[in-house]
Amino acid sequence: MSDSPVASPGSPATAAAVEPRPTIAAVLLPAERARVEAAGHGCFTLVHRDSLPDAVRVVRERSVDAVLVSVHRCPPEQLQTVGRLVREFPGIPTVALVTAHDASASETLLQLGASGLRQVVDVTAPAGWQRLRQLVGTPATRGAARIQGPVLTLVAGSPPDTRLFFEALIRLAPETPTVRGLCRELRVRPSTLMSRFVRAGLPSPKSFLAAVRLLHAAHLLEASGRSIADVAYRLEFSSPQSFGRHVRAMLGITSLEFRRRYPFPVALERFLELLIAPYRDVWPAFHPLVTGHWDSGHCVVGQAARERGGLRTED
Repeated sequence: MSDSPVASPGSPATAAAVEPRPTIAAVLLPAERARVEAAGHGCFTLVHRDSLPDAVRVVRERSVDAVLVSVHRCPPEQLQTVGRLVREFPGIPTVALVTAHDASASETLLQLGASGLRQVVDVTAPAGWQRLRQLVGTPATRGAARIQGPVLTLVAGSPPDTRLFFEALIRLAPETPTVRGLCRELRVRPSTLMSRFVRAGLPSPKSFLAAVRLLHAAHLLEASGRSIADVAYRLEFSSPQSFGRHVRAMLGITSLEFRRRYPFPVALERFLELLIAPYRDVWPAFHPLVTGHWDSGHCVVGQAARERGGLRTED
């Protein structure tokens, strides 16, 4: 077992000089370790472990931005560990890696899906390696944590499903450009979610999603070596121009002006003042996802979302 930094401190990556490289707990085959390290050179630091329980211990004991698990190193007796990891650390993405297709890998993927794992990267095609770098090289974890803390403080005392909505919104926003996609993850109809916001006198779910995506953009743009195009593609916009149109529609300014005028602290303060603080009286009685059905303090909708077997497969 070893902690393996992918790049030396003198790496030329400018963004890495501005913020620390993400730390990824990895459970991989020996042959996969070298390939993942080569693919992610300068993007992240791998902490290799030989088993899923060992990886969980890393998550508990140190700051980790994501967990990367090879489907070829998931013995059946350890699959429950993945479910526990997903449930207990929802803010830390757990990603399955596929480096070869066989019957065993397919069966393991199904079981991982049933355990709650949602992110799969298939690197049997060249585009998969690029997707892996995007997914774990710039994880949403740090930006999500910076947003989530102040938001959850202002909605303190709200029902569990309100907190679940905001936690899911903040965590999923970078890779979820539409409310329909968010609703799929939350297992709620878009029309139902919309009507609940309208009845409560709140801005639309679309407004919240668009605003949180801008917060993630502001967080990513803090790294001076990261271009507008880098951020646009990281947030699943089709092009930098598409991102620019989104910024103009939201704020009436260009993306370059957004970078200059809205550093992350300013963008966060604006979001809290416009979309969270004015509705302090609403949050304690607001139920965006369920209408009072709880089991031991856990949201039934959240449990269903974690337990269903569907998987979103990346390239």
